[in-house]
Amino acid sequence: MAIVTVGKKACAVNPLKMSQPIGGAFAFMGLRGAIPLLHGSQGCTSFGLTLFVRHFKEAVPLQTTAMSEVATVLGGYENVEQAILNIHNRTKPEIIGICSTGVTETKGDDVEGYIRLIRQKHPQLANFPLVYVPTPDFKDAFQDGWEKTVARMVEVLVETPKTAARRDPERVNVLPGCHLTPGDLDEIRTIMEDFGLEPSFLPDLAGSLDGHIPDEFVPTTIGGIGVDEVAAMGQAAWTVAIGAQMRRAAEAMEKKTGTPFKVFERLCGLIPNDEFLVFLSEISGRPVPLKYRRQRGQLADAMLDAHFHIGGRKLAIGAEPDLLFDLSSTLQEVGAKVTVAVTTTQSPVLERIRTEEVLIGDLEDLENLAKARGCDLLITHSHGRQAAERLKIPFYRAGFPMFDRLGAGHQLSVGYRGTRDLIFDIANLVIADHEDNHQPTPDTWRTDGTGAPGEGPAVSLH
Repeated sequence: MAIVTVGKKACAVNPLKMSQPIGGAFAFMGLRGAIPLLHGSQGCTSFGLTLFVRHFKEAVPLQTTAMSEVATVLGGYENVEQAILNIHNRTKPEIIGICSTGVTETKGDDVEGYIRLIRQKHPQLANFPLVYVPTPDFKDAFQDGWEKTVARMVEVLVETPKTAARRDPERVNVLPGCHLTPGDLDEIRTIMEDFGLEPSFLPDLAGSLDGHIPDEFVPTTIGGIGVDEVAAMGQAAWTVAIGAQMRRAAEAMEKKTGTPFKVFERLCGLIPNDEFLVFLSEISGRPVPLKYRRQRGQLADAMLDAHFHIGGRKLAIGAEPDLLFDLSSTLQEVGAKVTVAVTTTQSPVLERIRTEEVLIGDLEDLENLAKARGCDLLITHSHGRQAAERLKIPFYRAGFPMFDRLGAGHQLSVGYRGTRDLIFDIANLVIADHEDNHQPTPDTWRTDGTGAPGEGPAVSLH
């Protein structure tokens, strides 16, 4: 059991975490025809927008109430009202999701009260979906913003079924954590459909941020789950939550609709996927398709092959709690040792990570601990690339943001196939590093009689 400690530095020197309102806005991007709106200064929104665009290499809809110093002091009602009216009239969205920021939370704006007044003043907005989530960026992190927003979507948008008899045994709600990519969601969808199930994802980033090109420009999100589909989620037979962060949303779903839920804290690794497929087989009444039996064998073989290269390696990982739990658990199962674990926020899974200590800190902490403990591999998002260069160790990019490589939205780590590919990618990094630093070259194998390099062969050829 790991000991969870909190860094005592006065500031984050090289931040690891992304802010809570960014996580909330990210969740709203999984809804069809949505416009996320940050209630705060323009700089807060510009920073988040830059992260999303660089990560996904796509146009991202993100708006702001553009709070100035005066508006912040006097209150943001007029800014919120004008922002909602402008968005509603110009872009015709299906829903507007509002996340607060540090400056408006410090002032104490009553945004729920603002929304009630706006609905009364503007009848065209009386029934329009407006979802507000308090997400101050002076506390918590990206994962917390996502968690709160999905739970709030369930509370506001999902309708209570009139009778339990209307439940569809083939429909399953899926509540994915923010650590899952659009590629991960596509894989989970395929697996569930192979059991004859009809999954509904909330949020569904695979529909909105999977990199497809629309037929024409749309100022809102270009895919995802619709508001009407979210409203009908109470008719599903089961709710599957992926990641410990989604337990809150699953409990909200059960409380409002009576739908039972099952939490899978990770879908990366052999045993977690065994349990997932057994569960799907039980609720669908169908046997596990043969192709997954073959994929399981491929993963077991990959773990055996990679063990010779990853086994005994010391890893340093910096990530949001659920992603940290995913990666560390899977790599430990092929023999790696997680000697440095740094995360962004509190979570119940942190104590179960098999390492001595999990530090809630920043990338400076990650780099210093990795150096002190002689780590062989660094795993974190793209902001860790300079640390890996200084440490002269291989670097595997994981998490958000990943802006210096293509395909971040399609990175796959769930299911048997995703776990297999993850293990191969990391093992190949270790192999390449070993070849670069330890294989003999013409400059290193030649020695003179005293052992000095480069002076000719030690033994005469004549």
